[in-house]
Amino acid sequence: MPIHSHLFLTEPAWRTSRPGCRRLIPASAQSWIYEPDSLTQRLRDYYGDAVSVAVLFQQRSRPFFSERRLLKLDNARHSLVREVLLYAEDRPLILARTVIPEKTLKGAQRNLARLGNRPLGEVIFSHPRLERLEMDITRVQPHNWSQRVRESYHLEQPLWGRRTVYALQHRQLLVSEFFLPEVLAAHC
Repeated sequence: MPIHSHLFLTEPAWRTSRPGCRRLIPASAQSWIYEPDSLTQRLRDYYGDAVSVAVLFQQRSRPFFSERRLLKLDNARHSLVREVLLYAEDRPLILARTVIPEKTLKGAQRNLARLGNRPLGEVIFSHPRLERLEMDITRVQPHNWSQRVRESYHLEQPLWGRRTVYALQHRQLLVSEFFLPEVLAAHC
């Protein structure tokens, strides 16, 4: 099964978040990368009900190599891949990519496959036993993005991002978030 992405031509280069990495990241990006709570809630605290989600891509697909490795998935396995834009007042704020393995979609987490335009953060951060297991950071170069994304969001400079492995009742999912200039310029 091929790898599909609306966002990327090539997978970003990720590095494990270590204490020394923080000083290399601009303060405006640090605030978002190291946010311990829901990014959706942080946006809602600033923009209120104007925060919306546009689903750019959602289908069962084979994740990128590093995503499969991080989630310990078999190369032949597919997962639900969801890519979205969080925006408010017609301002693009955050691009996100979520990989949800099939085993995570079983049982109580079946609703994760049917989020529609509902933010994932609203669902997982309401879970009483949400665990954050691991976080990586990246600085995505413009050539990594698809032409459609580069043109739609005027991506001419590198973007900072993070990806986090979360567990809900010991079932993992991977959430990658990329911070657009508009959100870094806002004082939320």
